[in-house]
Amino acid sequence: MRAFAMLLATPGAWAASGEGMSLASAMRRAEVLRDQALRAGDQGYGAVVLRGGEIVGEAPSRVVTAGDPTAHAEMEAIRDAARRLRTRDLSGCTLVSTSRPCRMCEAAAYWAGISRMVTGEALTDLGPPR
Repeated sequence: MRAFAMLLATPGAWAASGEGMSLASAMRRAEVLRDQALRAGDQGYGAVVLRGGEIVGEAPSRVVTAGDPTAHAEMEAIRDAARRLRTRDLSGCTLVSTSRPCRMCEAAAYWAGISRMVTGEALTDLGPPR
């Protein structure tokens, strides 16, 4: 099983290294999605999937609006990334979420091959899903 680490990411580290969108920018996008969910009457969560510093998947929570208990922002962002990339293998991708993913979402990230999860305003690096 893959190791699981809880480290603080350095905000903006990707942008400084020329790899594209920073974690802070990705989190800001996730926060916009969270706000969209709230305005729609849904739960206040948003998530994006990054690969190579680009957003390849994103979603607000749709649990209430879709009437689907599995439509968490993280699950929906993973589904969106898999559709856009036309693959279920999301290795090398980072899941950025406004809140710590629940066990269901972490399991989905694991099975999709997500390499790293980052959550919250402090950009806490949760490492790979386990």
